Amino acid sequence: MSYLIRSVRAEEWPAAKELRLLALRDPVAHLAFLETYEEALAKPDSFWQERTAGAAEGVGEAQQIIAEGPGGEWVATLTVLVEEAGTKDWAGFPVEQRQGHVVGVFVRGEFRGIGLTEVLFDAGLEWAWSRGLERVRLIVHEDNGRARTFYRRAGFLPSGVVVSLGGDSDSRELEYVLERP
Repeated sequence: MSYLIRSVRAEEWPAAKELRLLALRDPVAHLAFLETYEEALAKPDSFWQERTAGAAEGVGEAQQIIAEGPGGEWVATLTVLVEEAGTKDWAGFPVEQRQGHVVGVFVRGEFRGIGLTEVLFDAGLEWAWSRGLERVRLIVHEDNGRARTFYRRAGFLPSGVVVSLGGDSDSRELEYVLERP
């Protein structure tokens, strides 16, 4: 595989923004992400600069990892956030232990099925374990069968936690967890 797997750098915010906007235009984006293309597009550059800087190499409590193609193009990404015990997560649930939370998983359509997701997850989990985290979790839409199958293959198991998205939708998000080996 001739792809470079690495963490983003703060000054790469335009590429991070571009890849996120591309992800939000994917046909299954409504199942994979909690924001729309229009919402993300409306955010100022300062948002993207702060977001990328906060998940950049060597910063600390988050890490965005990308797969960079031979021509320098970004073709895949995932981010691992550190959640601290005693806080509340994005859905208002209490965080009971210091843990990682995988978010923003995306592989460009033409690069799917070649192993990039596995390599990104390996890098993300290595980063999480190196921070002393004992558990990593992710949230997946109940109708996103392809993602759920991959997460199980990667060792993540359903925890039984279900997040209702509310509103006009009866959609639910399922928590999957992986304990440190």
